Amino acid sequence: MTRSDVSPRDTRDTRDTRDAATAHAWAALGGDPALLERVTYRSVSGGLPARLPVAELARATVGVCSLAAAELGARRSGGAVPAVRVDEGAVATAFVSERHLRIDGRRPTNFAPLSGFWRAADGWVRTHANYPHHRARLLAALGLSGDSGPDELAAALAARPARAIQETVYAAGGLAVAVAEPGESEIPLGALPLIESRRVGDAVPRRLGEAARPANGVPAGGALSASAVLPAGGVRVLDLTRVIAGPVATRTLALLGADVLRIDSPRLPEDPDAHADTGFGKRSAALDLAAIEDRRTFEALLADADVVITGYRPGALDPFGLAPDALLERHPGLVVAQLCAWGWSGPWAGRRGFDSLVQAATGIAAIEAKGDGDGRPGVLPAQALDHGTGYLLAGAVLRGLAERQDTGGGRHLRLSLAGTASWLIHGIAPAARVDGPAHDSAPWLAETASDLGTLRYARAPIATADGPLDWARPPGRLGADAPRWL
Repeated sequence: MTRSDVSPRDTRDTRDTRDAATAHAWAALGGDPALLERVTYRSVSGGLPARLPVAELARATVGVCSLAAAELGARRSGGAVPAVRVDEGAVATAFVSERHLRIDGRRPTNFAPLSGFWRAADGWVRTHANYPHHRARLLAALGLSGDSGPDELAAALAARPARAIQETVYAAGGLAVAVAEPGESEIPLGALPLIESRRVGDAVPRRLGEAARPANGVPAGGALSASAVLPAGGVRVLDLTRVIAGPVATRTLALLGADVLRIDSPRLPEDPDAHADTGFGKRSAALDLAAIEDRRTFEALLADADVVITGYRPGALDPFGLAPDALLERHPGLVVAQLCAWGWSGPWAGRRGFDSLVQAATGIAAIEAKGDGDGRPGVLPAQALDHGTGYLLAGAVLRGLAERQDTGGGRHLRLSLAGTASWLIHGIAPAARVDGPAHDSAPWLAETASDLGTLRYARAPIATADGPLDWARPPGRLGADAPRWL
């Protein structure tokens, strides 16, 4: 891959990590608090501005993921946990990676015309209609024709109460939520943990061996020092995730050396631009788990996997034998990580959801309103719930692998976008800022040729002892790879 000069232009300002957000996230991962001093941050000014402490969430999630990678690498190599230094400019750039993406100079469209905020009879609703089947269900639920546009949708929504819209569209399989005022969310935010982790079974410690040389990640300068290793080298990851949060997690594991194989159903559409952003370092295969031969292929992959990560609604994959306990019974010692939108219990658990909808339903959109007089809700400066949860998920997997080396057993991990939203609203206090240079994304952007065209992309923000890493492979075409391990 062709790389830009990714060295920051100003490296004078370093701050240690003993702030509450980083400490809380590291504790949620089950990490040793003594290791917190191994992470430092380089401050920038103006990155991810918001009323809520988004910058604090962003740097903390990347910081603990970097620390978890350093810890795993040290356990595998037998050395001490090295110091890592996270650049807040890299973090702010990566948290909007989908906005920086260019494909042969083309800027992707991140939201379709029928996705967004709309006035209801008694408030506001947020819709998500980026996928054709979601668009069709939204329109059908409201009695509109399939070729209706924004004007027709606006008129239909303005005549109905927000909660009625929410329930009508949900019942039809579409996506719309009422915008909640702060403290009035239907989601039980106070009951949502940031990360759930449990050890399963008594499988013997499953060692991965000495940390491997890079398979999917290399230092940004292109040269690997004689001592450089990648923490997740040789780890095999089955990636059953979609959209942003899960793919950010698996993109990060690929950066750190894992052999990540994404599996998609040939019957489920995916946005090719989203894959262009989050497919770095990974391979992608299509398997229909309802088909006998494809199911056999998948089970063969499972037999040699170290990690399985899923990003579907609770219970959606259970009919295919992919419930966590079923997986861990067949494959003791596996690390199974699950991601969902609304949490793992309660009346909303089984609903579809995306970052923008979680922002609206948890009160974040109301908090971030611009206050320009029309009452229109606002948004975070990034899909921060997606990206932040993605880095937390990657960090949880890395810590699960590290713990498994010592104690054995399998691991079951659960995270949700709503859990991260709860942490952002109620669990993070704005930190005292240290003045730094103005945020500039340019040092953290690079270009590479790919089968999808020339890609301009945001570099990874993960810090390692050997400096920033870059992916060794760009994304390929979705579903074009053979379903096998390297």
